[in-house]
Amino acid sequence: MQGKVNYQRELDRLIADLDEGEIPSLLLHSCCAPCSSYVLEYLSQYFRITVFYYNPNIFPESEYQKRIEEQKRLISQLDVKNKVSFIGADWQSELFYDIARGYESCPEGGERCFRCYRLRLEEAAKLAAEGGFDYFTTTLTISPMKNAEKLNEIGNELGELYKVKHLPSDFKKKGGYQRSIMLSKEYGLYRQDYCGCVYSKAERDRRVNEQADNLK
Repeated sequence: MQGKVNYQRELDRLIADLDEGEIPSLLLHSCCAPCSSYVLEYLSQYFRITVFYYNPNIFPESEYQKRIEEQKRLISQLDVKNKVSFIGADWQSELFYDIARGYESCPEGGERCFRCYRLRLEEAAKLAAEGGFDYFTTTLTISPMKNAEKLNEIGNELGELYKVKHLPSDFKKKGGYQRSIMLSKEYGLYRQDYCGCVYSKAERDRRVNEQADNLK
């Protein structure tokens, strides 16, 4: 039986195989500034990165705007080897509600989240193919709450579909998640306390209320 794929090791091999002086282009889907901080610090050593902020799941719109502004601020301030560019998308929450229909009661990390992964990664794959990027990937694998295996599986499928290479990743490895926390503090980044969608916000609110009740 085949064991789990070590996607960080795959990424290490890919980087090691780059020709000397070669700096491929990468479209990096970002879920938020804190998660992108370590990823940008790390990958900008080897790639010309364009950050793509596309997250129709975020609720409410004010939260979306807050996160996108933090993303742009981080890019303008972060010390990177190769310059990072930015593409932002408008808030398109109806697209998320379309794919979440029938899965509203799924627990966090279940099928609704997998459909959300695909929604965001597919838009990134399309844009990467249209823009002639060498690779595309997402910052989502840095989160301990996200399924890196599923994200890479979807990314690989979409890479084949749109004829653009998916960059393997599990950015939480090699202390990536801990480094993102340090960088968030260093740059004073806004760190949200829920994933982003209305359902994760409701789950967060429920936990907060339960904790408050327990303290009474």
